[in-house]
Order: sequence, then structure tokens, then C-alpha cells
Amino acid sequence: MNGGARRWGWGGGGRAEGLRAEAQAAKDAAATAFYELDTAQRDLRISIETLAAVDDSPAARRAVAGFADFGRRIDQVSHDYIKAVDAYDLDRDDLDAATASLARQALTEARNELERTRGDLERFGQGLGPLLEKAESQLARLAPAVERARQGLLAATNALDAVRASGLRADDLAARLAALSPELTKLNEGAGRHGVRETIQRADRVLREAEAIREEAERLPERVAEIDRRISSLRTRAQALQTRAGTVGPVLSELRRRFAVACWEDLQQVPDQAGRAVRQAEEKLAEARRARQEQRWADATARLSTVRALLNDADEAVSAAGERLRRLNEVSSDHSGEVERVRFAIRDAQRLAMAGRTHPDPRHAGPLDAAVARLDRAVAGLTGRHPDWWHFLTELDAIRESVAQVVHGIRQERAAGG
Repeated sequence: MNGGARRWGWGGGGRAEGLRAEAQAAKDAAATAFYELDTAQRDLRISIETLAAVDDSPAARRAVAGFADFGRRIDQVSHDYIKAVDAYDLDRDDLDAATASLARQALTEARNELERTRGDLERFGQGLGPLLEKAESQLARLAPAVERARQGLLAATNALDAVRASGLRADDLAARLAALSPELTKLNEGAGRHGVRETIQRADRVLREAEAIREEAERLPERVAEIDRRISSLRTRAQALQTRAGTVGPVLSELRRRFAVACWEDLQQVPDQAGRAVRQAEEKLAEARRARQEQRWADATARLSTVRALLNDADEAVSAAGERLRRLNEVSSDHSGEVERVRFAIRDAQRLAMAGRTHPDPRHAGPLDAAVARLDRAVAGLTGRHPDWWHFLTELDAIRESVAQVVHGIRQERAAGG
């Protein structure tokens, strides 16, 4: 034999060389399967990491756990493949046919397991399609959401600067804007540190607050002008009410002179109440002016709301006295008109209750009959030189209200019935 020829443990070198070639081919095929499985795992890992960052639903957590299981399986089949490769040196000169055959078998089995695992992994990945689409959609929102938040902060800053340049302070808005600084820092740190979904939610919150600050800053000059208008208007109203409060005394004098005590007794405190309310309103108005001068806009607005409420109370009290005298004058002169209006309301309700019926519903007839009797008693109670006209009027008002409730109930029942 030539010195350069390989030595085999048995004859038939041609067949042995063929087995070496088959083993090498099996090794190459296994290497390709190993590479393809590794690539498939790395590709799917990117998707799984996106899913884990965006979605914490039970389905997503199951997907992450399933991928981890595949990772352990891949580690095992990869270990078996590497072990098979290391077990056989196909380049040995004295490689015998039996060993080459064993190598081919082991490497083919390794390749088959690698390919089977890759197929299972790909099917697993395909099953994650809806979850991954949702996660990728979330991820696609990330950059635009962060950019909108940054632009919103810039717009709020510019609006605040413009207001300050006009000579107006906006300390509360500046404090709110400064409070967003830590949030901007977290946005700049990125989703890698804080998670995709949390970052998107943070960006949305920052944008909403920044837009609110910008809008309030842009409205501030108009708000200040409105405060100035309200201060002027309420000052005028307070002065007018002060004058009107002075008319309550003569009204009460006439009530005392012409009507029974029960008709005016509850109005005795009106002059003091109205005067006190006006004085308190003027004090709060002065506080509002100071707050306006010091550019404490929220305080100024709150004080003006208090002024308005106090003047409303005073206005109602003063108006109540005059309205009482007017109504008493009318009814004492001729009470028949008031009585007829109430009787008409009762008859109208009775006609409504009988519409489409031969007999009235007791639920409606009872209250309406009671209203008739109540009206008769109110008229009968007008006795003596100075009848209690105010009791008479309030009783008629109460009768009207009870009749209106019956009418409302009938209409609701019929509407519900079709």
C-alpha cells in the first residue's frame, strides 16, 4: 500500500469512504438545522420581548412562559447536537466504517430533533399572531405619543412665557408645569427602563396636563378681563342693593298697618339680614380687588363667587318683602281670581284623570277631591277684619303643587303604557 493511503479496519475502502461522506453530509445538515433553529429562536425572542414589555394579560404571560419552555427544550436539543458533533471526528484517517455509520445516525437524529423543535417553535409563534399584532400596534404608538407629549410641554411653556411677557403672573400654572419635569425625565429615559405601556400612559397624561396648562395660560388675559368686569358689576349691584334695602322699612310699616301679624312676622329680620349681607359682600369685594391686584386669580374668582351669593341672598330678602306686599294687596282687594285659577287647575286635572275612562282611578280621584275640600276650607277661613291673607295664599300655592303632582303622575303612567 502506498504510504499516503488511509488504513481501514476492514476491507472495502470504497464503501467506508461513502459512509464518511454520508456522515459528513448528515453533519452539514444538522449544522444547517441548528443554525435555522437558532435564527428562529432569536427572531421570536424579539417578538416575545415586545409582548412582555407591552402586554401583561394572562394570555401574554402564558406566551412568555411558553417561550421560556421552548428555550429549555432548545437548549437540550442544541446540547444533544453539539454532543453528537463532538463525539465523532469525521476527519480521522483511521475512521472505521462502523463509527462513520454511528456518526451518521447520531447526526441525523440530532438534525431531525432540531428540525422538529424548529417546526414546533414556528407553530407556536404563528399562534401568537393576534397578541403580537396588538403588541406591535402598541409599540407603534410609543414614539408618536412621546413626541406629542414633548410638543405639548413646549406649547405650554411658550404660552406661559407669552402670558408673563404681558405682565401677568401665573404662578399656579408655572408650578403645575414644573411638576411635569420628573415625568419628562422618565419619558426621556425611555420604554426600555419603564415599559412600553407605562411610557405610553405617562406620555398621554403629560400631554393632557400640558394642554390644560396651555389652554389656561392662553385664556388668562380673558379671565383677568372677566374678573375686572365682575368686580365692577358686583360693586354697582351692591350699591343698588344698599339703596333698595332702605325701602324695606316702609314696606314693613305698611304690612304692619294693613295686615295681620301672621302676614309679615317672618319678614321682621329682612332689613338687618339684607344690610348684613350687603356689608359682607362689600368686604369680600374688597378682598377680591386685593387678590386681583396681587394677581391671585383663583382667590379673586372665589371671593367674587362669595360676593355674588351674598348679594343674591340680600336681593331675595329685599324682593320678598316687596313681593309679599304686592300679592297681599292683590288678594285682599279681590281674592276670587286666585280661587278661580286654582279651581280651574283642579277641574283640568279631573278632566285629564277621566280621559278614556268611565270611572276615575282612586289614586288620582282621592288627591283631587282632597284639593277641592282644601280650597273650600281656605276660602272659609277668610274671616274677621284682618284675615290671614298670607296663609290663604300659601295654602293655594300648596294646593296647586299637589294638583300638579297628580297631573305629572298621570302623564308618566300613560307615557309608560304606550
